[in-house]
Amino acid sequence: MMDRRAFIAAVTGGLLAAALAAKAQQVSKVYRVGILSVGPRPSPTPSEFLRRLHQSGWVEGKNLALESRYAEFKLERLPDLARELVRLNVDVIVALGTQAAIAAKNATPTVPIVFASGDPVGVGLTTNLARPSGNMTGLSMVGAELYLKRLEILKEAVPRVKRVAVPYNPSNPSFRSATQGTLDAVRSLGLETVEIEVRAPDDFEAAFGRAQHAGADAVVFIADLLFIAERVRMAELALRHRLSSIAEGRDFVEAGALMSYAPNVSSLGWQLATFVDKILKGAKPADLPVEQPTKFDLVINLKTAKALGLTIPPSLLARADQVIE
Repeated sequence: MMDRRAFIAAVTGGLLAAALAAKAQQVSKVYRVGILSVGPRPSPTPSEFLRRLHQSGWVEGKNLALESRYAEFKLERLPDLARELVRLNVDVIVALGTQAAIAAKNATPTVPIVFASGDPVGVGLTTNLARPSGNMTGLSMVGAELYLKRLEILKEAVPRVKRVAVPYNPSNPSFRSATQGTLDAVRSLGLETVEIEVRAPDDFEAAFGRAQHAGADAVVFIADLLFIAERVRMAELALRHRLSSIAEGRDFVEAGALMSYAPNVSSLGWQLATFVDKILKGAKPADLPVEQPTKFDLVINLKTAKALGLTIPPSLLARADQVIE
């Protein structure tokens, strides 16, 4: 019969072995993070996103694996890509873009989802920013202050602006709030609005003609997917019709628009990674309030300013994060 000391030793040894095995299993676990993006490859997995995760102890090839899926702006691909990530048993999905977030939500009610979305409440991703519902949290890219600031910058750069054209795409309800927020901001500054409907690339020529005929002298580009895909053409049309333009993203300025004022991409990556880190360490999305961007970039295209006969105020140039010459 086993005596007490032998019994204790056996139990202790067994517990120790089990603890060591559990520890080894814990150390060897690789957490899988799915990236679902509306955009093209290489759509941003921002360097700050990976840097923030690494700072928190998450290293690709060691305890972290990334599974990235890109829709290449083909929205019909998003549902299948989202379901594919779910089948891979990812521990969290990072959804870049409102449509990506909607696809992820439809694909799983349980896998945590961190989104960067234009209007998470308006499109039904969550019912409350302070207390997210279900398995989703992340970044909300809308805000009345942002729309107003963008228009204030436009007015500072081009004081003579009186009437602002706002292209909108009724085929994409995800950007309804961005359109309305922009219209409200224009009116709050005492400027007139010219709403121009654009549903397809073939509509642009006539739409900008209508804007010019209505007396518009400026235009605001919202980051609708159609507009992003056609940003070069939109910038060219704005210049041809002598419209000073300001946009939601620097891609428009690099394509020839006059200015942009938008959230800093690196900062967004850092914020998204912070959500992911907390979730991988046990936090529930419902316990993490939705945040808004904290850093913004002003980008100015001086070549376009010259073509429009504009002189950008030195005070505005001094505040710019990037000047394209």
